[in-house]
Amino acid sequence: MRKIFIINGGQKFGHSGGRFNETIANETAAFFQNHSGFEIRSTNINAEYNPATEVENFVWADAIIYHTPIWWFQLPHGFKKYIDVVFTAGHAKGIYKSDGRSSENPTINYGTGGMLHGKKYMITSSWNAPKEAFTLPGEFFNQQSVDDGVLFGFHRMNAFTGMKPLKSIHFHDVEKNADIEKDLGLYQEHLTKLFIN
Repeated sequence: MRKIFIINGGQKFGHSGGRFNETIANETAAFFQNHSGFEIRSTNINAEYNPATEVENFVWADAIIYHTPIWWFQLPHGFKKYIDVVFTAGHAKGIYKSDGRSSENPTINYGTGGMLHGKKYMITSSWNAPKEAFTLPGEFFNQQSVDDGVLFGFHRMNAFTGMKPLKSIHFHDVEKNADIEKDLGLYQEHLTKLFIN
């Protein structure tokens, strides 16, 4: 995994300046720049982008690293629009060719028409919710993990393209109790385990 495509989905909107995800995305770029043998490309969904170029970035990359906050238990609308626009532009051009089914037997093989086989992806997400909201009995998310709960559809979307997941990392309580230094340290360890060791 030497070609890394970094997507900053941290949208600037309302009271959100997108600073946390921008910091994490910049840290990602710096990490790979500081280790030899990696090429990186990056996109910030707040800037203008060319859908065809974005498709080419997905096709080019060995690994895609998504950075997103979670707003109202889903992706910010700007990041969702980016996915809708770019993946639609990638139909039969490198992201997916079909849903995988055939007219002869339309009940099987759904989700097998992706064109990004052999590639991997990783997600970082940031939350106002504390980690304990996902882990403690009786708390809000009923002990459902981020990956199996709110981000389940996002993972299936990537599976639809043929990509395989790398271990996610999620940052919690970033509005009321952010500890950027600690989070960046944990993130450095996470990237090192996945890409260097």
